[in-house]
Amino acid sequence: MQYNSPYVAPTLTVDAVIFQVTDGVLQVLLLNRQNEPFKGSWALPGGYNAQGETTHAALQRITQQKTSVNIDTDLRYVEQLYTFDTVDRDPRGHAVSVTYMGCGRDISVNDPHAQFFAIDSLPNLAYDHGSIIAYAHDRLIAKLNYTNAVYAFLPKRFTLSQLQNTYEAVFGRELDKRNFRKKFLSLELIHETDETWRDGAHRPAKLYEFNSQKLESLSRSFD
Repeated sequence: MQYNSPYVAPTLTVDAVIFQVTDGVLQVLLLNRQNEPFKGSWALPGGYNAQGETTHAALQRITQQKTSVNIDTDLRYVEQLYTFDTVDRDPRGHAVSVTYMGCGRDISVNDPHAQFFAIDSLPNLAYDHGSIIAYAHDRLIAKLNYTNAVYAFLPKRFTLSQLQNTYEAVFGRELDKRNFRKKFLSLELIHETDETWRDGAHRPAKLYEFNSQKLESLSRSFD
């Protein structure tokens, strides 16, 4: 390609789509913008990628500074999601976003402008962040269909009901209890422990653990 004017590189940014499941609801972390553009709107945690800094290092710095989330300790699963490079996505000029997706549980944020929102009740969003979140949600659904990534949302030991509720929160639909348990147990991803958990007056439920707390591909699709 030939240029008739001096070459100007696009701005490189890093954005984070951080998910957790709370009370059976899939949530995403957003920041209320205090400056233009899109002042007063909500946006994904993000910022500029400095020269000499990898995108992963930028992710660590940005999430820590802007939300107090530490991706190494607060997130149990992180992946580079996609590079969004539509030329008009930022009114200030061409900005390319390397976006990461992270999953965790019981994530605390200390910034008063940071808040988790239910995936189906999002506020007015800045930039193209609505489409980015939708893309990440679709990716998360696919991830749960062919890997054990659901472990990132669960405590170390959990009931089958907690496991099913997490799948339902991500998938956005109810699953048949008997079929779910039969199908998931057949994958041999988890094992029964010698502990139980009681919820009120209900009969104690068995607690299970994942065989591995690292990402593994399934032998066949879950859904």
